[in-house]
Amino acid sequence: MKSLKEYEVVIVGAGPAGITAYLYAKRSLLETLLIDKGFIGGQVLLIDFIENYPGFPEGISGYELVERMKAQIERLGLNFLQEEVVKLEIQDNYKLLYLRGGEILKSKSIILALGASPKKLGIPGERELTGKGVAYCATCDGPLFRDEVIAVLGGGNTALQEALFLTKFAKKIYLIHRRDSFRATPILQKRVQENEKIILVLNTVVEEIIGSSQVEKIRIKHKISGEESFLEVSGVFVFIGYQPETDWLRGTLELDSQGFILVDKNLKTSLEGVFACGDCISKEFRQIISACGEGAIAALMAEKYLNEVFKK
Repeated sequence: MKSLKEYEVVIVGAGPAGITAYLYAKRSLLETLLIDKGFIGGQVLLIDFIENYPGFPEGISGYELVERMKAQIERLGLNFLQEEVVKLEIQDNYKLLYLRGGEILKSKSIILALGASPKKLGIPGERELTGKGVAYCATCDGPLFRDEVIAVLGGGNTALQEALFLTKFAKKIYLIHRRDSFRATPILQKRVQENEKIILVLNTVVEEIIGSSQVEKIRIKHKISGEESFLEVSGVFVFIGYQPETDWLRGTLELDSQGFILVDKNLKTSLEGVFACGDCISKEFRQIISACGEGAIAALMAEKYLNEVFKK
């Protein structure tokens, strides 16, 4: 294996948390590397419209917000590597990151900003029909369902935001949620209830997605009555939450029961010199603005750690 250059900070994950951590680390004049298996921006690139990020009273698209963030760190000198990290080891006070391509990164500190990916339903037909009507990104796949009848699954902010976005294309949307009320913010609930294209289907779960080469219908079950029925739809958009990209860390640092990284109030993980921020950590709320704040704190704490351990 080829060993790469030694860094003071390696940030794994290039979403809003990782971008902000990089910004703060570079402003502290630390030798920093930003690494991600995908593109800079993460899940934010898939968001059609953001209206609760401070400083943009008219709202902003996820793509434009990422482009502005990227331009800001490029001014400081962007050191970005598109690679996948598969293993973390501790060697004395140093941290070794093993890459999919066989190389090793050596760093004095690590910031994990791994983000999260959409949860799957785990029901019959989902895997077989993914990409054939089953989707997890409205911005990516919404235009494919112009004048079609579709279903949106979920009850949080993302589900309602995406359902509203999909009304630009679909002629009818069944918004299906397993509870009797939504978790989303009141303003989103109000917009959904007022939109004539959206039909609310509450206290209901999807049991099966049916189709040969394309989604044709779904089998649903009312949780209280137990009654089963079918809805004819050509698309199923799943927004039931996210799961962290932390499988490669199991057995290395402490995770909660869902796989999110456990951190203290200063975003320290169970490993000395390893910090975590953004959607991959165990917390109540996952918002872009809070991810950015956590990225800043993680970088500041990494700088403090470096001063305490390596500059005595």
